[in-house]
Amino acid sequence: MHAFLSGVGGHDQAVAIFRRGGGTLRTSEAVARGIHPRTLYQLRDAARVVELSRGVYRLAELPAPSQPDLVTVALRVPQAVVCLISALALHELTTEIPHEVYLALPRTARHPRLDTPPLRVFRFSGAAFTEGLETRAIDRVSVRVYGPAKTVADCFKCRHKVGLDVALEALKQCLARGRARPAELLRAARVCRVERVMRPYLEALA
Repeated sequence: MHAFLSGVGGHDQAVAIFRRGGGTLRTSEAVARGIHPRTLYQLRDAARVVELSRGVYRLAELPAPSQPDLVTVALRVPQAVVCLISALALHELTTEIPHEVYLALPRTARHPRLDTPPLRVFRFSGAAFTEGLETRAIDRVSVRVYGPAKTVADCFKCRHKVGLDVALEALKQCLARGRARPAELLRAARVCRVERVMRPYLEALA
């Protein structure tokens, strides 16, 4: 591994590495690719990169990220999955505006330590964690998120925390927009063990 020295030439090479890496890198990724930490901080001080969160840097020449919180979380907590209201917002299935990033983590995973954005962590296990998992490219970063059917089922499972009205709105929007078929929603409901709760609403709307 070659660590670049400070100076204009080193800065330009470091920027090129950022571009090859998609424009956003964690400190550990930048160092592994050959950028000396000192050079990274010099780029930040020269406003050539922007610190999205502690240890996450993005090229300043790129457009402002459309989903900076989700990008930060995807880079800082790669094993997490965006869920519940944050996933609904991403799928455009809710009028709620999440003020925290809702994340699913395995029950044995460490609680993430981020200064920003604020997080709300839910613990899932087995198929409830792995079912319906999708990957979406946001601002050139791969973000793990539950698909529409799984997200709706999760909302019914966590209805006492997110609100039954949120779950019902999501179910209605999901069906109205054709984002998931009734069979897919029932499968997700079985995985989340809420089929008995969700089926009457689904039959009334389908």
